[in-house]
Amino acid sequence: MEENTVKSNKKIFISLSVILVCFLLDRLSKIYIIEYFMTNDVDNLYINNILNLSLIWNKGIAFGFFQSENFLYEFISLLIFLIILVIIYLIWKSQLILEVLFYSMVVGGATGNFFDRIYYKAVPDFIDFHYGNFHWFTFNISDICISIGIVFLLIFDIFKINKSDTDLV
Repeated sequence: MEENTVKSNKKIFISLSVILVCFLLDRLSKIYIIEYFMTNDVDNLYINNILNLSLIWNKGIAFGFFQSENFLYEFISLLIFLIILVIIYLIWKSQLILEVLFYSMVVGGATGNFFDRIYYKAVPDFIDFHYGNFHWFTFNISDICISIGIVFLLIFDIFKINKSDTDLV
């Protein structure tokens, strides 16, 4: 019984730590960018030939799809909240450290963007990559956490990483 308690405490510590780090990195970066752009009355900050910082208010979902200001916005927000709860359940059920880590990254990022949806009624995106005529969608730190978590969950699943190597023991 004691071994299960240690595993459970370790999982909770890892999960909450990763969620908190992702959420705080996202919040701090957004607060800084919003404050910087408002204080300096700019809407674009040139960094180099492939990176700008451009404050965009996203009222849709990933990559700005389904932009909306009505019932659809509230429905999407509710759906995101429910997905966060499902992923928290998956964290709780998982016995694999890598799954806990990657699910927690997704929850940390999703929670950051969900907070913005409630607080600002939009998600501030500001990282703007481009090369020549190719222009990627503007995104934020939460999007990076979500993307990394999902990519590694897919890799983990596709390659069927040996479960004994990633146990919480």
